[in-house]
Amino acid sequence: MTAAVESGPRTERNADATRARILEAAFREIYHKGFQGMRLDDVLRQTGLTKGALYHHFPNKMSLGYAVVDELIAGAMSGIWVTALQDSRDPIGAMIQLITNLARGDGPFEAVTQGCPLNNLAQEMSPLDEGFRIRIDRVFQTWSRCLVEALEAGKHHGTVRQELDSERAATFVIAAVEGCIGMAKNAQSLERLQVCTSSLVEYLDSLRA
Repeated sequence: MTAAVESGPRTERNADATRARILEAAFREIYHKGFQGMRLDDVLRQTGLTKGALYHHFPNKMSLGYAVVDELIAGAMSGIWVTALQDSRDPIGAMIQLITNLARGDGPFEAVTQGCPLNNLAQEMSPLDEGFRIRIDRVFQTWSRCLVEALEAGKHHGTVRQELDSERAATFVIAAVEGCIGMAKNAQSLERLQVCTSSLVEYLDSLRA
């Protein structure tokens, strides 16, 4: 009885670790090859797992792709933007810092060489699969809501112009960030990213109270 009780949590931890390994490998494959280019055999090769282990957690390729969006990509975007802006009295400064870091090539993604994983999937899969489109849109909406709430908080603290339409500004900032990354990826040029983001920084500066 004691051995069985002790093995339960350990088995659950092992299962969680296995699932996480699969998701990380799938993310890498999708990020570098696209969802349609991802092969489950390559995921298995990276993880050293059997097909049985993979299918135990994800019944098919589509469910694995959905989980990558819902858990890894959504989590990463939240970690970048929500963490930086949450409770910030100066959201403009926080956004500028994030964009400056991006222009230096810092961050969790290979923006110049591989682009933004969220926008990559939006371009590839949103026209083809409603499940992907809904999930990707949910991430964009969460990102937008984060910016709107931060800008509204900035108005309250007197660091953001009171007349600013926060929803329109948030939409523009997201579109500009993704556009800058897309142009840099196409040119494979950090300089292109820096030129583009410098204009975005000027825009953000204009939003200060």
